[in-house]
Amino acid sequence: MNELAQALIAESYAAPPSHILEGLTDDLARSELLNVPHTIYAELWHLTFWQQITLDWITGIETPYPNQPSDGFPPKPSSESWEQLRQRFLHGADQAAAAAQDILRLDQPVRCPSRPGAPTRIMSVRDQLISLAAHNAYHLGRIVLLRQLLNAWPPPSGGFTW
Repeated sequence: MNELAQALIAESYAAPPSHILEGLTDDLARSELLNVPHTIYAELWHLTFWQQITLDWITGIETPYPNQPSDGFPPKPSSESWEQLRQRFLHGADQAAAAAQDILRLDQPVRCPSRPGAPTRIMSVRDQLISLAAHNAYHLGRIVLLRQLLNAWPPPSGGFTW
């Protein structure tokens, strides 16, 4: 597995996403903390939303860029369970990692719609996946911090505790 695929699904920069997301109940994932803008659930929903857009773009589906930042977070209330959301994210991450392993496609240009009013960007599959890996790392780090604040870290399979 190359480093890009590892950054998407394995232990590269931190614990694997599957570990970071395990062992949470629906209630805990949706727990709100004072002065914290998003729950663990909302953070993962946001990750899954953008991950699907990346998967669309790298397969030639020009899914529009959201009109406003709030469009990238879950509707309230959201009927999807934590476990369904977790599985949807992990499945998409596996798809992204598979794309990262397809070395014949990594330098293929793809059209990536931009914010409303901005021109469409052209990026390589590799660049789009690197952007996804960085975005995922940022929000998975927020999920780790939220788990720590909720006294729900480390997960059952372990995670970095420093």
